[in-house]
Amino acid sequence: MSIINKAAAIGGGVIGAGWVARLLLNGIDVSIFDPDPEASRKVSEVMKGARRAYKQMVPGGLPKEGRLTFAKTIAEAVADADFIQESVPERLDLKHRVLAEIDTHAPANAIVGSSTSGIKPTDMQVAMKKHPERLVVGHPFNPVYLLPLVEIVGGDQTFPEAIEVAKEIYASIGMKPVVIRKEIEAFVGDRLLEAAWREALWLIKDGICTVEELDDIMRYGFGLRWAQMGMFQVYRVAGGEAGMRHFMAQFGPCLKWPWTKLMDVPEFNDELVDLIATQSDDQAHGLSIRELEKIRDDNLVAIMDALSKQNKGKGWGAGALHKDYTKQLAKLAASKPTASKAAEKAKALKPVKKAEKPKKKTGKKKG
Repeated sequence: MSIINKAAAIGGGVIGAGWVARLLLNGIDVSIFDPDPEASRKVSEVMKGARRAYKQMVPGGLPKEGRLTFAKTIAEAVADADFIQESVPERLDLKHRVLAEIDTHAPANAIVGSSTSGIKPTDMQVAMKKHPERLVVGHPFNPVYLLPLVEIVGGDQTFPEAIEVAKEIYASIGMKPVVIRKEIEAFVGDRLLEAAWREALWLIKDGICTVEELDDIMRYGFGLRWAQMGMFQVYRVAGGEAGMRHFMAQFGPCLKWPWTKLMDVPEFNDELVDLIATQSDDQAHGLSIRELEKIRDDNLVAIMDALSKQNKGKGWGAGALHKDYTKQLAKLAASKPTASKAAEKAKALKPVKKAEKPKKKTGKKKG
């Protein structure tokens, strides 16, 4: 069960609202700050979709939903928060301003996670003059309330204890935390996506296929394999009885063939944008974004539910985690711990303050 007593969300866009939904549906109170006058409406729309998906996941009843409060300032939002997730746009200057304010007003032991898609935590920590050691990247994938993966990355000043506590926090709300071993821009997930995206842009630009045909190739082919085995285990199986060594021996030479344009980037001009956007509109067949979100969520729940029944009922991959998470939600619905107990557990797991443990602060990168 969650070790968070109170959470704060800074930024209520698609990702920020997704964090709010996951936290609230785990019974955690959330205070959010977003200067957008439409923030309340946008978060409400995301909450509708999240509640719908969770009711499918746990038909027997959900935990009592946490209380959502819209704060007027960052200082108000982070007051007394055990955990803070920053999800503002990908501009380093903006990240600096927001993180500096969070650092000034948040409790000293509160873990601060950033949803950044690619900025290194070391580059963000310079703005945190009081407690940079408690900042980690906590990079999720959309929709945050359903997809369990969160990439955790520490910076030069991040305490090892902060990474461990972040893992505990994210796992407590049903996520799969993966600590990235070395700090690098765009981490792992987005680097893989960027590679596929670059190649896809060339394939569309050069008239090799349409956006719908490309998506069909992914969703009817290797996408199904990736959803339950990833890349390397799929290729291990493809190597036959000899496994990965045979696969690499057979296909390794292909890496020298001119099969890719990954080192080049097509000119991102109006012509390319219009081509892709027009084909994307045709592919949608008139479905709105909200309608597509419902279809996406239904499919994700169904896929994870199907995987949860595999491996002789133990679950496989994301399905095994989904099985445990739905059990956790059902148990939480039946008996939610008191706020004081949750707070005590969170406090016990938190790293000590930097001033109390200077020997732990090193320049060594963690995560």
